[in-house]
Amino acid sequence: MTVVDVGCAMGFFSLPMAEMVGPDGKVICIDLQEKMVQGLYRKAKKKNLLGSIEARVCRHDSLNVDDLENTADFVLAAAVIHEVPDAASFLAELYSLLKEGGKLLVVEPGGHVSEQGFRSTVDAAVKCGFTILENSTTRRRHQALFQKISGK
Repeated sequence: MTVVDVGCAMGFFSLPMAEMVGPDGKVICIDLQEKMVQGLYRKAKKKNLLGSIEARVCRHDSLNVDDLENTADFVLAAAVIHEVPDAASFLAELYSLLKEGGKLLVVEPGGHVSEQGFRSTVDAAVKCGFTILENSTTRRRHQALFQKISGK
């Protein structure tokens, strides 16, 4: 399985996902900050997970993942979409990463993102081509699970 963790920071989700995909899988970790990526590599080395981790530094306006088109089975975007300048372009890049049938989980903190703001994110994802599988909001967080289904 190939998993992408966008806004991975130092691997809070990346490292457990690397354990889950095992030595035959890959977790591609993407962050804007080089220091975060370096910290992730240090932690992965300590946990003997370097073989399952690939980390990349992105730009403010692009994830730099053109070489990964249609390769991911799952993408995690946790507490990151509210930080990007253009959510629609960001979501389009995530869509292009996924294989047909691949899934995207978006989680945003309720304290930083309003319910209306999250609805805008969900709407933008649907406009990019995603199908909503689940969508829920609580006071503490908003989350939605999407799937890439091109031939609907």
